[in-house]
Amino acid sequence: MSKRRQTVEPGASTVGVLALGYVGLPLIRTFWDAGFRVLGFDIDPAKVEALRAGRNYLKHLGGDAYVAEMAASDRFGVTGDMARLSEVDAVLVCVPTPLGPHQEPDLSYIESAAESIAAVLRPEQLVVLESTTYPGTTRKVMKPILDAAEVPYRLAYSPEREDPGSATHNTRTIPKLVGGVDRASGEAAVALYAAALTEVVPVASAEIAEAAKILENVYRAVNIALINEMKVVLDAMGVDVWQVVEAAATKPFGFQAFYPGPGLGGHCIPIDPFYLTWAAKEVGQSTRFIELAGQVNTRMPGYVIEKLMLALNDAGKPVRGSRVLVLGLAYKPDVDDVRESPSFELIRRLLALGAQVVYHDPHVPEAPSMRHYPDLPPMRSVELTGAELEAADCVLIATHHRAYDWSWIGRHAGLIVDTRGVMRGTTLTPTHPAAPAATIVQA
Repeated sequence: MSKRRQTVEPGASTVGVLALGYVGLPLIRTFWDAGFRVLGFDIDPAKVEALRAGRNYLKHLGGDAYVAEMAASDRFGVTGDMARLSEVDAVLVCVPTPLGPHQEPDLSYIESAAESIAAVLRPEQLVVLESTTYPGTTRKVMKPILDAAEVPYRLAYSPEREDPGSATHNTRTIPKLVGGVDRASGEAAVALYAAALTEVVPVASAEIAEAAKILENVYRAVNIALINEMKVVLDAMGVDVWQVVEAAATKPFGFQAFYPGPGLGGHCIPIDPFYLTWAAKEVGQSTRFIELAGQVNTRMPGYVIEKLMLALNDAGKPVRGSRVLVLGLAYKPDVDDVRESPSFELIRRLLALGAQVVYHDPHVPEAPSMRHYPDLPPMRSVELTGAELEAADCVLIATHHRAYDWSWIGRHAGLIVDTRGVMRGTTLTPTHPAAPAATIVQA
C-alpha cells in the first residue's frame, strides 16, 4: 500500500497477519480469499510448520483443506522471522491481551509486536491493531514505539469480532469497525478492509473503536452476571430459571435472552471488562457495576461445586473418592476452544476436594496446559460409553455440545449435575428395568 497507490488492489498488495490464532488464522484466510498476497507471522514454530504443511490446527474452521488451499498457493507464506515484516504493505496485529496476576492488563505482546514492526517499518506502511484492549492503547502504547522508527506510517485500530463455531457469521461477513489515529490512517485501513470484507464501519478515532469493542463485551458480561444471579435466587425459590428466560423472551421488544452457566469462558468476556476497570482507575473513575458483574460470574464455579457436593451427599457419597465425569472441556459448544473455560476451574476444585476426575470432549482429545492452572495433571478425553457413565458417581455437564445424545446419557448415568439446562424435558428411561432413573440436579 504505497503512498502513490490511492486504492487497495488485492493482486498488488501484500497483507501480513501477526499471530495466527483464533483471530489471525481466519483473518489471513479472508484476505487470501479476496485475492491478496498474504504473509503470516507467529512465534510458535509448531503453527508455522503446520501451516506450511497445509495442516489446520483450529478444527472449528473445518478440515485441513481450509489451510491446504492457501499453502498450495503462491500468494501465501508463513514465517517466524519478524524481519520479514518489511515485506508487507499492511500489518494486522492479532496478539493475545491477557490479564496479569493482579487482574491488570498485560500489554507485553502488543509492545513486543510494535517493537518488531518498528525495527523494519517501511514508509507509508499500514499497521492495524486488532487485539481487544482499553481505549488509548493504539495511540499511547503502540504509536510511541512505532514513532521511534522515524518514518511516515499509518496506524489504526479495528477490533476482532470472532465467534468461533458460528454457522451464521464469519470474518468476512461480520461488520468491521475501523478507527485511525488520524484521518489518513483511518481512510487507509478502511480501504484495506473494504477490499476483503462485506461491510466496513468507519468511526471517528481509534479510541472509539477500542471502546466499542470493550462495550460489546461488558454488555455481555453484565447480562450474563444478571442471569447467573437470577439462577441462584430462583433456585432458592424453587423456580426454574430456564422456563423464566423462555417466558421473558416471548416479549418482542426490550428484552434479549441470556442464559446461565458454570462460569465465563473464551478470551473476551472473562478478561476484557477488567481492561476497562483498570483504565478507569487510571483516570480516577470507578466501575462498580462492571466489577460486581465480574464477582458474580467468577463465583459460579463455586456454586456449581456446592450443588454437586449436596447432590452427592443426598446420594450418600462424599466428594472425596467419588468419580466425577465432566462432559465438555471447551468453553462453548461445538468448538475446540478452551480459552478461559470454566471446566478447568471446576476440575481444579473437584481435585482439591479429593474427587477422581475424568472428562470427555469430542473436540478436545487432550487437555492443553493452561497458564492459570499449571498444577493440573495431564488429562485425556475418556471414551464416552455406557459403562463409563454408569461408573461415574456423578456426571457434570459443563458444555452442551451437539454431539451429545442427552437421552442416551440420561439412560446410563445415575446422578447428573446439569449447568446448561440440557436435561430439561429429556426422557430418562434406565437401561435396566430395575434400575432407578437418573437424578438430575440443575446447577
